[in-house]
Amino acid sequence: MQLIDGKTLAQKVHTSVANEVEQLKQEKNIVPGLAVILVGDDPASHAYVKMKAKACEKVGFYSISHNMPDTISQEEIIATIEMMNANPRIDGILVQLPLPKHVDTDKILEVIDPKKDVDGFHAYNVGRLVTGLDSFVACTPLGVMKMFEEYNIDLEGKDVCVVGASNIVGKPMAALLLNANATVTVTHIFTKDLKAHTSKADIVVVGVGVPGLIKEDMIKDGAIVIDIGINRIENGSLVGDVDFKHVSPKCSYITPVPGGVGPMTIAMLLSNTLKAAKTRA
Repeated sequence: MQLIDGKTLAQKVHTSVANEVEQLKQEKNIVPGLAVILVGDDPASHAYVKMKAKACEKVGFYSISHNMPDTISQEEIIATIEMMNANPRIDGILVQLPLPKHVDTDKILEVIDPKKDVDGFHAYNVGRLVTGLDSFVACTPLGVMKMFEEYNIDLEGKDVCVVGASNIVGKPMAALLLNANATVTVTHIFTKDLKAHTSKADIVVVGVGVPGLIKEDMIKDGAIVIDIGINRIENGSLVGDVDFKHVSPKCSYITPVPGGVGPMTIAMLLSNTLKAAKTRA
């Protein structure tokens, strides 16, 4: 069993981005800029935005955060996004999800200029991804693909089971895997027999937010398991969607939680923002 070390790989990406930022500054006098919109006072969202700001500073980005109360109107959020769309210093716009219930998330995401959609959630970029064209791709699935690449895991012809069909993780993950010529099964909350699908898969990618959902008897010997879930349990510790202790001995590769996919999400956000800045250049 080999651990897929997301922390070390993310660090590698950060270093590469920082070097390219320096080059961009010197050659084109361009500093990549990222704007984050944060609505409400959800502690997890605030912590995550703080981590993003720290990462931006580290690689030499210009970054700003628009913190808004959860009572703010949809129109005011849209006006802020439109202001960022028009700001030449901003290459990437990120709206931290989830948004309050009175706000239409789809509407908000559609307002973002697709050329600044570094989260890869705009319908334009999703459409390009599905059709195999160059696009901005959701950061978490993109991070998983980077891991496969780093560990020389060949996806062609592999049976892959994606557990979870969210717009943020499951669907873009499935599209990326299909584009890499894997045979993909997508399971979700209405799937009748989850084990029947996961136990046959060469690779299982899970991201649903259910601690310990994937048990030892649901994985075949030698499978590769990518755990995207991150859950805080009663004792305060962080765990994934996989019963790591019992599943890991059966795997050829597995991601730990924390220290697996998590750090790669922010690394890919930096990579996407750099890509947008280079397009501007």
